Amino acid sequence: MGGPDPIAAAAAAPGAALVAGSAGVIGAHAAAEYARVPGWTVRGAARREQPDVPWQALAADLSTPDGAREGLSAAGDTTHLVFAAYVERGDERQQVQENTALLRHTLDALEGAPLRHVTLYQGGKAYGAHLPGFKTPARESDPRLVVPNFYYAQEDLLRAEAARRGFSLTVLRPEGVVGYATGNPMNILMVVAVHAAISRALGLPLRFPGSRAAGEALYQVTDAELLARATVWAGSTPAADGEVFNVTNGDQFRWVHAYARLARHLGMEHDEPQDLPLTSVMPLHEGTWQGLVQRHGLVPTPYDRLVGWPFGDFLFHSGFDNVSSTVKVRRAGFGECLDSLDRFCELLDRLVERGVVPPFG
Repeated sequence: MGGPDPIAAAAAAPGAALVAGSAGVIGAHAAAEYARVPGWTVRGAARREQPDVPWQALAADLSTPDGAREGLSAAGDTTHLVFAAYVERGDERQQVQENTALLRHTLDALEGAPLRHVTLYQGGKAYGAHLPGFKTPARESDPRLVVPNFYYAQEDLLRAEAARRGFSLTVLRPEGVVGYATGNPMNILMVVAVHAAISRALGLPLRFPGSRAAGEALYQVTDAELLARATVWAGSTPAADGEVFNVTNGDQFRWVHAYARLARHLGMEHDEPQDLPLTSVMPLHEGTWQGLVQRHGLVPTPYDRLVGWPFGDFLFHSGFDNVSSTVKVRRAGFGECLDSLDRFCELLDRLVERGVVPPFG
């Protein structure tokens, strides 16, 4: 921990927060954090249902101008927009077009709102995490890539609108966000948890299911709750106005060591890594998972929405160091850090308590 309390700073100047994409891991935690701030009105917009949430849930299709205007009609008093909406579809050019449109439609729908601040999320792809490597530690001042990227297009749009309309903005760059949101598969925590649960059910040891190079490379993650606190901080801190910040837990680890630690925590045998195509192998074990759901009374999330195996394959086959500098955000005042492996263990325990995965003991 370090720096000022984001909740106290936000409570000093109440507003109305709108989180676009509040059914996702990042958006759900950001909305929940804003809901903790006294005096704030909090709304979350998503296409999927948002059951039992501590904010006003808005059903909104931001992919069209009409859908955004209709879905956000109740959010005309928004002072703080947190933009976590995202679509993964097509090639880079299509992703630029569709994701930029999401932001454009949202901003247009809030044209008359008294916007004071907008938070935009990016990620390691800004530096080349999806390519065969990049310079580390990545710094916010690193130049853009020649490869088309919707992060750049969204940021350019947001800065132009901020200059025209007079609101401030902050861009946050997490990596490997770890948290839980119902039915959201883009989450490495769920990849690890479900792979471990099925391995245990089959009587197998826990093995890192990626390449040896990826297992030995340095990696970093961002806890979703830490990122949510950074979001509230950014919306209430003048030092964050107009800035781009890397936001991670502040440490790095190697997956081979992480899996050994997780096996000990879960009471499982551990063995050498085994390069496994999760995308093609793990769907074959849906029957095993459904048996665990029935036996332990787990939350009945459809298997194809429980885990994003392609996301796991991508992360577990990146055979290069993925490290971002967090010096800039610390100097600006957000100094919180977490031990990533301790946090993984805590979150796995929480998934068991919530009935998302079966007990490992």
